[in-house]
Amino acid sequence: MSPVPDAPATGSPDWSEAIARRCERHFLSRPGTGVAQVVGAMCGAHAQIAGAAEVSVGLRLGGASRERVREALWERREVVRTYGPRGTVHLLPSRDLGLWCAALGAVERARGGGGVPLEPGQVEELVAAVGEVLEEDELTVDELTLALEARVGAWAGERVMPAFGGWWPRWRWATQELATRGVLCFGRPRGRAVTFTGVRRWVPDFVLASEREGLAHLVTGYLRAYGPAGSAHLARWAAAPCGWTDRLLESLAGVVEPVSVGGERFWRVAGDVEPAVEPVPEVMLLPYFDPYTVGSHPREVVFPGRAHERALARGQAGNYPVLFLEGRAAGVWHQRRSGNRLEVRVEPVVGLSAAQREGVAARVEELGRVQQARARLVFGAVTVGPHA
Repeated sequence: MSPVPDAPATGSPDWSEAIARRCERHFLSRPGTGVAQVVGAMCGAHAQIAGAAEVSVGLRLGGASRERVREALWERREVVRTYGPRGTVHLLPSRDLGLWCAALGAVERARGGGGVPLEPGQVEELVAAVGEVLEEDELTVDELTLALEARVGAWAGERVMPAFGGWWPRWRWATQELATRGVLCFGRPRGRAVTFTGVRRWVPDFVLASEREGLAHLVTGYLRAYGPAGSAHLARWAAAPCGWTDRLLESLAGVVEPVSVGGERFWRVAGDVEPAVEPVPEVMLLPYFDPYTVGSHPREVVFPGRAHERALARGQAGNYPVLFLEGRAAGVWHQRRSGNRLEVRVEPVVGLSAAQREGVAARVEELGRVQQARARLVFGAVTVGPHA
């Protein structure tokens, strides 16, 4: 076996260059030109909280307002809202949806679906029925449940899935598989109600890729955006078994390559050694579950010192909006909106220079532009808990 090449820095590695590359590739140190471009570059935008996704993407478009993101999603359909990495709701580029569905389906099979009260035959019935029902329509959960009961039987609507202190209909155990099989994605909200629609209605030229093509797309996209990264980092980001990601990375030899960083084995896209051109932003304010926050490792590098305790929730990233200084976490923040006014409270865990405080103020103004509000900065303790 050939030796694993060293990254530029070994021993006690300086991750500054990797952080600079990540910021540049996430369009944090230079603006992107389009919503789909930005979303694709960072391997999806976490959209469980729709407003947070709008901020994540808008900040990467030079402070474009949330309307630009909404238009790309709901009007031009350049991106699709569906189930992405870790089974959570994401925005993904429509042009790459067939690759993502293939990859995420493979991850789900690797993870295993034990405990789901559906027979394989019932899943296939749901795939066929949902494809027909949503081919030309957008339906709420209740409307879709009634339609499925009419087509496959009352079992589809039985309230057996525990969720948020209540019970969801049985068919919802298959929601993620319906998404990765390419028959279901989110439609435009109807007031406060979620709707689902057909993937081919949203993306008329959708074609489900092969598993190998999809996984190569997922791995190379992740490593370009977050590399160098270890197998355990990829496993955590994708919510996949670590042994499975070990084998996956080895199977992509020639497409990706191992690299030694400080004596540890990491991975990068083969030949991907170009340094960043743009400097790391001195100050960033990134929202809940921003992709840079969630996907960047090692945690002790990206969340150094007191930030490791304050900006993480039991080691999990994304539960707090984060203040970053030169790409490393340095505090948390929280916003409160009242009409068109936005109060942004920032709690640093390190001392800020006058220039850094001015940078924070500029980033708060940018948050206001994205959210179409008048923003006001307050420095002080953030008293709300994670994901508040």
